Amino acid sequence: MLKQRTVKQVVNTIGVGLHSGTKVEMTLRPAAPDTGIVFRRVDVTPPVDLPASAMGVGDTRLASTLQKDGVKVSTVEHLMSACAGLGIDNLYVDLTAEEIPIMDGSAATFVFLLQQAGLQEQNAPKKFIRVIKPVEVREGEGAQEKWARLEPYNGFKLKFFIEFNHPAVDATGQIAEVDFEQESYIKEIARARTFGFMHEVETLRGIGLIRGGSLENAIVMDEYRILNPDGLRYDNEFVRHKILDAVGDLYLAGHSLLASYSAHKSGHGLNNKLLRALFAREDAYEIVTFESAEVAPRAYGSLEWAYN
Repeated sequence: MLKQRTVKQVVNTIGVGLHSGTKVEMTLRPAAPDTGIVFRRVDVTPPVDLPASAMGVGDTRLASTLQKDGVKVSTVEHLMSACAGLGIDNLYVDLTAEEIPIMDGSAATFVFLLQQAGLQEQNAPKKFIRVIKPVEVREGEGAQEKWARLEPYNGFKLKFFIEFNHPAVDATGQIAEVDFEQESYIKEIARARTFGFMHEVETLRGIGLIRGGSLENAIVMDEYRILNPDGLRYDNEFVRHKILDAVGDLYLAGHSLLASYSAHKSGHGLNNKLLRALFAREDAYEIVTFESAEVAPRAYGSLEWAYN
């Protein structure tokens, strides 16, 4: 059977939250089969567990934030994206503050940490959410319209359209598509960094956001250009980061998806609404397992499928 996965050993790191600016220690620990990914706030008494769940998301302003009993864990999407990319089903994430460290603004550091911990197959079948009917959500009208869609597909692929009307962004590719049957998550998506605009900094900091942001953990632009001296990691890094975010947001479903995702100007809020819309329609999905890697979609068939 195609088996669930966790990590072999404990690893930890220290960083700063992008929005809170708070120093945080993060420890990744193995978890038993069918545990899922569980964020644990060890700085509160008693510690509070916040399972990775679409229904547990309470705030989606520039990040996906889990909330439970007045306790929260924010900016979970990059770590969730790395877990999805490496096919990790079960993991404890211990935190000493309310936000996942931003590291370099991508998922690459989390991929490295998970690889350092090692991947371990477990004696339990890996579960998938297979989308069997299209589901779509939309917001706004005309030029302001945004949408996100899931459709049946025997694998996992994502297509994203962005539109920022900014010269630095417009000069790059604004449409990207990745099919993890043919392409590597680690090579094609994991290194894409989050991004922001200087003219928004004061406003966002005034409402308690991006207090830990810098050129070290984000692509930053003024009115005309990219301010990072080293430029971009990918020619279309902006839209690739939106795919990275979507991979993480969608993994809050609780299991890997068998689906085709496409979106136009979507974000954390719309991605969460899409999952909620899916779960509201029991006829639109089913939970499946596979007896062997040979009969599973190629994107999920090997222990380190992210490499392809």
